[in-house]
Amino acid sequence: MSITDLSQFAYPRPQLVRDQWMNLNGKWRFRFDDDMRCRVQDGITDWTHEINVPFAPETAMSGIGDTGFHRACWYEREFTLLPGAGRTILHFGAIDYSARVWVNGHLVAEHEGGHTPFKADITGVMKADGAQLVTVFAEDDPADLAKPRGKQDWLLEPHSIWYPRTTGIWQTVWVEQVASTYIRGLRWTPIFETYEIGCEVLATGDVQEDLFVEVKIWHGDQLLADDHYKLLGGEASRKIALSDPGIDDSRNELLWSPERPTLLDAEITLRRNGEVLDRVTSYTALRSVAINRDRFMLNGRAYPLKMVLDQGYWPESFLTAPSDAALRRDVELAKAMGFNGVRKHQKIEDPRYLYWADRLGLLVWEEMPSAYRFSPKAITRMVREWTEAIERDYSHPCIIVWVAFNESWGVPNLTLTQAHRNAVEALYHLTRTLDATRPVIGNDGWEASATDILGIHDYDSDPEKLQARYAVSDPVRTLFDQRRPGGRILTLDGFPHRGQPIVLTEFGGIAYDKAGAQRGAGQAEHTWGYSRRQSDESFHDLYRRLLAVVNTTFMFSGFCYTQFADTFQEANGLLCADRTPKLPLDVISAATRNVPLQQGGDDLHEHEFVPT
Repeated sequence: MSITDLSQFAYPRPQLVRDQWMNLNGKWRFRFDDDMRCRVQDGITDWTHEINVPFAPETAMSGIGDTGFHRACWYEREFTLLPGAGRTILHFGAIDYSARVWVNGHLVAEHEGGHTPFKADITGVMKADGAQLVTVFAEDDPADLAKPRGKQDWLLEPHSIWYPRTTGIWQTVWVEQVASTYIRGLRWTPIFETYEIGCEVLATGDVQEDLFVEVKIWHGDQLLADDHYKLLGGEASRKIALSDPGIDDSRNELLWSPERPTLLDAEITLRRNGEVLDRVTSYTALRSVAINRDRFMLNGRAYPLKMVLDQGYWPESFLTAPSDAALRRDVELAKAMGFNGVRKHQKIEDPRYLYWADRLGLLVWEEMPSAYRFSPKAITRMVREWTEAIERDYSHPCIIVWVAFNESWGVPNLTLTQAHRNAVEALYHLTRTLDATRPVIGNDGWEASATDILGIHDYDSDPEKLQARYAVSDPVRTLFDQRRPGGRILTLDGFPHRGQPIVLTEFGGIAYDKAGAQRGAGQAEHTWGYSRRQSDESFHDLYRRLLAVVNTTFMFSGFCYTQFADTFQEANGLLCADRTPKLPLDVISAATRNVPLQQGGDDLHEHEFVPT
């Protein structure tokens, strides 16, 4: 196998791209190690399976499809790559939950955290003849509730709102060769108020004092900036001023939004004494997100959030998308259904999804997967992994909000236990420290303390009751002191509502198992949802009336409907699990936006879905 041209595959790190890389996805040797008998890489002599990486062994696309309890597993494969003149870096997109990696019998990396990337410099252990062997051990105790695990069930069979487990490698494995001194990190910060782009470049390797970085930024074919900076201590951090066109019409051409997702292409070159050491391509965008009193602001204007909750699962591949095209299609489908954003629920999504959201224009709320037992160990794990997630995704313009906790999961005694409150407040302030440019939600749904947006979860299926609950003239007295959506107080004592935007971040959840209903024989009865409908007409009627309420309730700065697609036993998606729309897309879109259906006619069966 030789270094592969970028055009043949989807590059796994879309905001720091090099021309040449090798994709190590595909067939690996594999075996489970439930009793954890083998602790070193040469202890495996009987490989029982072949697995298709990056799909987890629980999935059909892995070629194994074993959803039982498995605490640990091993992977191994050869690849051919001659040592280069510089360094060779081995990358893992994500391994759930902890991993050790050997190359040619040498331990090169250890990592804990199931949703974030890690890498190893394998230069010193490569064989001169190019025949390299990589071995991976992954440990993922299915009974461990003190680790961030999101929606992965701790019971053998998925129940309620939890789904099958994901063990081991579930994102791309890849290798690239770089110079002895190379760019290890790149961070973009849009500064809307002054029409500037903050650029931070980090170099590593044989770092010397005579390093310079050249940064070029384009809008289409127009060169906007061509700057040169000296690196100090391997770092350069500068603000790049763009020419402000002045009037709004011209300014809007440069701004990123879901309606006009303008991206600025970039090229960063690392030089020493004129010699090019490294060159990467990237992109950024000029946009701002902020809170102004009770409204969410995008690019200095109040912007209503129309979002859908997205679990990010596929029936054949679970947390891993079947393909890059599937990630793009999910972004396109969310927009086609009338939404301008998604709340990625209990998942740190693949960077390729964020790339398509950046490119096509879709807002993203990023949420930390929960642990379900409170302990110092659990919080330590969350802090480490959440920090890595923010570092990975900071530069994506699509991300507009960080969510640390959901529905008090992992901190169940917020009303009684100070340590639980401290955890939420600590994660909120840590997130605000790591990224001062985006709003942060400490705990979404109820029992809010430190937060920039007050998220409410309310699954009342009666549109009239929902309207009456939130169409109040004095929300502080009636809503926060007297009424308790979901049976929980909305704000903790000592944290009264301070006028932050209120977003209905979960509602709806209408179960309509269209595929099960078509199969008949009571198949739909085995599915789950917050309310249930049995036909296109009744499903559309309830969805339309619920969306009319949330679109016209002045209290709300936005909403997030549950949910994007059916997910295992949950049949409350607008799409079936295979992404087939339950109603025509234009019908869903009109209801989502609370506008009349443009093409006339009320026949739900007249409009056909044509997949991209």
